[in-house]
Amino acid sequence: MRVALGQFNAVVGDLAGNAEKIRKIWAKAMESKVDLLAFPELAVCGYPPEDLLLKKHFLQDNRLVVEKLAADCPDKTIIVGFAESFRSNTYNSAAVLQKGRINKIYRKGLLVDYGIFDERRYFQPGTEPVALNIAGLNVPVTICADIWNIRWLSNFLKNLGQAQMIINISASPFHLGKVEKRQEIVGRCAKKFNCAVAYCNLVGGQDELVFDGRSLLADSTGRIVAKGRAFDEDLIIADVIPAADGTVQVKPVQPQAQQPTDPLDEVYQALILGTRDYARKNGFVKVLLGLSGGIDSALTAAIAVAALGPENVIGITMPSKFNSPETIADAEKMAKNLGIEFLTIPIEAILKQFDQALKGVPGWNSEGIAYENLQARIRGGILMSLSNQFGSLVLTTGNKSETAVGYATLYGDTAGGFAVIKDVPKTMVYKLAERINQADGRQIIPIDVINRPPTAELRPDQKDADTLPDYDLLDKILKGYVEQDKSAQQLVESGLPRDVVRRVIRMVDRNEYKRRLSPPGIKITPKAFGKDRRLPITNRYNSFDD
Repeated sequence: MRVALGQFNAVVGDLAGNAEKIRKIWAKAMESKVDLLAFPELAVCGYPPEDLLLKKHFLQDNRLVVEKLAADCPDKTIIVGFAESFRSNTYNSAAVLQKGRINKIYRKGLLVDYGIFDERRYFQPGTEPVALNIAGLNVPVTICADIWNIRWLSNFLKNLGQAQMIINISASPFHLGKVEKRQEIVGRCAKKFNCAVAYCNLVGGQDELVFDGRSLLADSTGRIVAKGRAFDEDLIIADVIPAADGTVQVKPVQPQAQQPTDPLDEVYQALILGTRDYARKNGFVKVLLGLSGGIDSALTAAIAVAALGPENVIGITMPSKFNSPETIADAEKMAKNLGIEFLTIPIEAILKQFDQALKGVPGWNSEGIAYENLQARIRGGILMSLSNQFGSLVLTTGNKSETAVGYATLYGDTAGGFAVIKDVPKTMVYKLAERINQADGRQIIPIDVINRPPTAELRPDQKDADTLPDYDLLDKILKGYVEQDKSAQQLVESGLPRDVVRRVIRMVDRNEYKRRLSPPGIKITPKAFGKDRRLPITNRYNSFDD
């Protein structure tokens, strides 16, 4: 049997556009004489469709599109994911298209509700397994999480007989370490059932999520023998060959796709894809951002250029009296290195006018934190005004470490449409910057930007270290508290200083409201702010032990 996996970049809600991509992939697969072609989970409507699933007409349109696909692609067998309304329930389903019609439908049995997933809000679990006979091979159909619980799956498929291949259509989003986990799951499933496993994953950016593709084919020993391209569309084709001894071989038809060799490369590609798709899928041609001469804005600008091209990125420096000549010069150098348009809009005169007006309010202090934040809010207002005038998307430049502790100005540096590095810890920001320079063979990001102690430059001689712990220590605490849900006591017992742990946890808890009012950003860690981590703003739970 020749199987093909069509991993493609679906757009949520674009039923016609997604169907057209499916048709083109089907035509290409037919040229290679495949017997079975599979597409990702919810490929017809895109993933995740969220509350679109509560609209009856959306579900009706899903069905109509699948029926039209069946009629348009009558040759061989196609498996395609769609959202289905059936007997007053909604299902995450896989349609089996054969001979111009929907021949069978498998409904996902194992629904998940953790992290970003919220399937029980929308779907009912299916209760009946489905298997196909393709070229004499027994092929059960599964969807995503079905194969992650081997005990459940073994019981679910027990009456279907010996499988030669399990097909799994998936929409598994990226985070660091995820691909290794997927390979482990697919390999374990293959060994358990002594059969091949064909795993077709989605690719593309959708709001905060990035799907990295990397569809997999494993033989019955659990060995991964074929893998789709990372962060790009691909058609993976292989022959599945049962042997006389009961084992199943898988022989790829085309050469192996090149894969990222370093976690930093994975993150960089995820950030590029997430930025490109968020901009393009929402109708933006150009983006703009504040270039401060600091490391965060430099990295964000480099990612934007890689995603959209230098002709579509505008960098804007907005100096005040507190900005040093060195950072102003580095902002210009960064723009020149990237080949982007660069604008200078000084804010000193605007700041004086604001300050003068506010001096009429009793208690206004031109030396305090509100005065510092006023500068950030003026800059945010300028960026949003330019966005409004020219229809460009504003990229914010705050990293995960700052986002966690609220080291940002609401309606200032949080003002914008998309937060590219929102889930990138500060320590990783530096590593990514160095990696970009290394890969390009030159200083895209000036070495002074990388080496200079980070500063917001909102008062004389200001440094991040005046307010925050050293970033190496801060990121260790944040990983434990935010990503691993460790208590303060657990963090202290791991060797982290008690006073710093207490201070950092207070900042994280106190600034939930800021995160709610900030733009979405790309998820690259196992637990990102947003859908992954949902805590109340009004919250008096004390996580300390005293």
